[in-house]
Amino acid sequence: MKLKLNSLLLLIPFPLFLLSFVEFGQNHSANPNQPENKPVFSQFVYQGDDQVYKDYSLEDDEFYSPILQGCYPDPAITRKGDDYFMVHSSFAMFPGVPIFHSKDLVNWKQIGHVLDRKSQLKVSDTGIAAGVYAPAIKYNPNNDTFYMITTQFAGDFGNIVVKTKDPFKGWSDPYKLNFSGIDPSLFFDDDGKAYVVHNDAPDRGKELYNGHRVIKIWDYDVENDQVMAGTDKIIVDGGVNISEKPIWIEAPHIYKKNGKYYLMCAEGGTGGWHSEVIFVSDNPRGPYTPAVNNPILSQRYLNPNRSNKVEWAGHADLVEGTDGKMYGVFLGVRPNEKNRVNTGRETFILPVDWSGDFPVFENGLVPMEPKLRMPEGVENKTGKNGFFPNGNFTFTEDFSSEKLDYRWIGMRGPREDFITVNLNRLQINPFNKSIKAVAPISALFQRQMHKTFSATTTLDFTPGSEKDLAGMVCYQSEQFNYVFGLTKKENDYYLLLQRTEKGESKILASTKIDATQPIQLQVKAEGDDYQFNYAVGKGEFQNLGGTVSGDILSTNVAGGFTGNLIGLYATSSNDAQPE
Repeated sequence: MKLKLNSLLLLIPFPLFLLSFVEFGQNHSANPNQPENKPVFSQFVYQGDDQVYKDYSLEDDEFYSPILQGCYPDPAITRKGDDYFMVHSSFAMFPGVPIFHSKDLVNWKQIGHVLDRKSQLKVSDTGIAAGVYAPAIKYNPNNDTFYMITTQFAGDFGNIVVKTKDPFKGWSDPYKLNFSGIDPSLFFDDDGKAYVVHNDAPDRGKELYNGHRVIKIWDYDVENDQVMAGTDKIIVDGGVNISEKPIWIEAPHIYKKNGKYYLMCAEGGTGGWHSEVIFVSDNPRGPYTPAVNNPILSQRYLNPNRSNKVEWAGHADLVEGTDGKMYGVFLGVRPNEKNRVNTGRETFILPVDWSGDFPVFENGLVPMEPKLRMPEGVENKTGKNGFFPNGNFTFTEDFSSEKLDYRWIGMRGPREDFITVNLNRLQINPFNKSIKAVAPISALFQRQMHKTFSATTTLDFTPGSEKDLAGMVCYQSEQFNYVFGLTKKENDYYLLLQRTEKGESKILASTKIDATQPIQLQVKAEGDDYQFNYAVGKGEFQNLGGTVSGDILSTNVAGGFTGNLIGLYATSSNDAQPE
């Protein structure tokens, strides 16, 4: 990921559920002065219905890629014995760095988040496009310890590392690392030595062009969890061929095979020119020589009008499968019919052929298919027994347990600070902050995971004043979002639809409504076309505002790095008024 966001945005082309759980207590109101009238949501149903999964039904020995649909970008993976662990960027989401476990690379369970408390995650005053970037997870067999290293653009952190003996039991508080730059990754050699590699700017005065970056290496002191001062060295300058002015060499990982060291990096920026490249050396500190067949993964050369296209492929990590074969996880996007990417950067997987001198992603330079053959001896259990689903699926949350699925996330602060879960009801204790605030907001989010979907909930709420609002949101960022909510004006209650683009808000539609009955709220999308529907009591659904564009929910319109988040939202600082 990129330190200079404005520079990055120039690179982006514009053109389940059986659940893993996190426990919430009975009453999570953080503010004793919360308003007495608090909105209650009694059910949430998400249904995905993409055509690609109808056209490509699975055989018994197949599974779908992406393996994680929706905004799970920048995957990194490690293995200890038969256990695989994978982590992802989370930016300003709270908790941060979702972590998944698998025994076979096909069936994944979320086991929590690496950064799950305020002492680890200080994103309360940062925009959604900052926060936690590009985590890397490594297992060190020399001391039987797992490490997660990342860049946190928030608080006073910068580059940090946390560690654990058991990823199922939580992680340490961060160790702050003494270097600048982004995208750090650890490498533990079999002689006991350790190293950190990362992206950085060139030395002062040596930046040759916009996007010129370098890869540095440091010796790492395992006993003190710190890089060793004075050991930093540039091992890649610019990229594969600096005469071609390659941009944004980043996300480095080192692997060792047959006594040689292989450095794999993303190159080209996390947009349309994204790719994965590989280098080799006889020493972890270099010098490194690029492979002649670079890139080893990219979708940038292909027909832009191909069906079911995957784009922006890169930011990869390698691991050996249970069948002895190498596999690579990486990010990619699946644009809709308007070339917008509302599902965000998703996590894909491909087998890797390393029978020659260098690894190559199998079919990684040709149009990717929606499904793959499973590794030998693996059974597809996705969507069963707590494993994440693939393809089309329905997720129902009835709030019957105090334990909510790990995919429910907050923004910039813990969910526990604003929710109460009890008796099939989710109560949101509204903050005095709106959805546009760069602060913790009282909204509980799920990721959009399909191009065609519906999300429906039931709201019981009587606003006390025009400052009170509750409902649903589609949230790309604090600057780009839709609010579909119930509020009050004078003595009447209104349901309204507000669109915010570049921080400027406009009411698209509003209607008087009977707030004495529960109201069903629904967001539906078919590609770029979104509709916001409602039903009073047991009545039929009606539309509010017609069909609106999902353009502002896409990163190639809104900027940043996330996908659309669908939220249950309340505020006591509402500024949206019906017209």
